[in-house]
Amino acid sequence: MQAKEQTEEQMKAQRKGPRTGLTKKQKRAQKKAQRKAYAREHVMANVNNVRISPRKVKLVIDLIRGKQVGEAIAILRHTPKSASPVVEKLLNSAIANAEHNFQIDVNKLVVEKVYVNQGPTLKRFRPRAMGRASRINKRTSHISIVVSKKKEG
Repeated sequence: MQAKEQTEEQMKAQRKGPRTGLTKKQKRAQKKAQRKAYAREHVMANVNNVRISPRKVKLVIDLIRGKQVGEAIAILRHTPKSASPVVEKLLNSAIANAEHNFQIDVNKLVVEKVYVNQGPTLKRFRPRAMGRASRINKRTSHISIVVSKKKEG
């Protein structure tokens, strides 16, 4: 009986996890400080509801991931895809954010993360034979770019 009680107490302690001794307010403040520190190192830019399919945008963003911003802009300017101008404009926005908000040197910036998520789909119909109609999905994208300082070493 006693062994069973101990194991239940141990199980409760494991579920709760280690006690840090911080109140909820202190934990919130700590997380907020961590987010601000992350934001100073990693500058972000987003564009929502772009009328290009996420699948097509992915082809373009895979080309620039991990590259220096100057090289990424050159790649985007010479890529014959419909998503290239949109991604280039977004990258320029992220660079401007880094320069204006955090005074980061543009030559030291690298495209750290770039990803695309699916936005709302516009449903349209195409008339077909014998009075039927088939549905056309016009997909939209949410694109995000994170640039950061180049790691030394």
